[in-house]
Amino acid sequence: MTTREETAVAAEPAQRSATRGIVLAAVSLVWMAGLLWSARTTITGGGGDAELEVTSTAYALPGAVSASLVTGAAVALAVVTAVGRGGRLSGATARFALATGAGLVLGLLGALTIVTINTSGWVYAVVGGTIAAAATIGGALAGVRVPRVVAAVCWAAIAVFLVGFVLNVVQTPLLRAFGSGDSAASQTSAANWFSFLQSLLSGIAAGVVSYRSLRRGRAGSAGPDPSWPLYALAGAGPGLLLLLAEGLSRTAGARVLALAGRVSELEQTVQRMLSGSRFNSAMIVLFVGAVAAIVAVGRTMAPAADDPAAEDPATGDPTGDPAAGGGD
Repeated sequence: MTTREETAVAAEPAQRSATRGIVLAAVSLVWMAGLLWSARTTITGGGGDAELEVTSTAYALPGAVSASLVTGAAVALAVVTAVGRGGRLSGATARFALATGAGLVLGLLGALTIVTINTSGWVYAVVGGTIAAAATIGGALAGVRVPRVVAAVCWAAIAVFLVGFVLNVVQTPLLRAFGSGDSAASQTSAANWFSFLQSLLSGIAAGVVSYRSLRRGRAGSAGPDPSWPLYALAGAGPGLLLLLAEGLSRTAGARVLALAGRVSELEQTVQRMLSGSRFNSAMIVLFVGAVAAIVAVGRTMAPAADDPAAEDPATGDPTGDPAAGGGD
């Protein structure tokens, strides 16, 4: 094999990695753009009703923050991979700075979608700032030295979103199956069961998709296979991102949520219930995703080979000695 052929073979894994990174970034951008555009349409469709605009903004905030976190990480990964090809990016500091900068640029662009709704008020500025912060944090996460794990987390987070989207499409028949009726108690019970089902299926999807992503990445990479704790981390990653998104919504976006709660006592109760439900769902996705990933990788582990020098507990003879137990 000539030197040119060897170089081409060595470059194939990097080329496949770059292509997958671009695909991941594109899918994530579609998700983020769709959520931001949907939020803008919902907010501006209130017909000038200030209270409706505030509550719609509060409802849209957590989803937009989650999508911004994941997309910030995915886009930063693609940028770092593209710039780093051929050794043009050296050092962990340079990688981290580039990834964080890519997330910041994306966050600022996403923030414009919300801020331009009304530049004279502080509500949309807070939401835009929260979105920008989320994308920047996502970009910073992409600066760590385990890009395959970060990519697996991003794919798993997209899978969690898809599970939620599909279940919400069929929400009405599922609620009826869970016993939703005319009474408030039956509706609350059915909603709780629906939320649990969505969290459980999302966690399973997170574990399976993260596992498949890491295994596929191993086939196209010259590096070693990640250890099983990294598989568990990737499976738990979407839940961790949901917790981080909830934390950002409660801190950076706290003023928006508090303002929505002042609309009425009912709205305040709804905001508290939704916040608690999102937290519980994130915890379920975290633990179920980690367990599902561990189970998936555990099924591929071969059992330990028997030690030929081990002694038979009954006779004390080495089990691997063909002459054990024989006569002279």
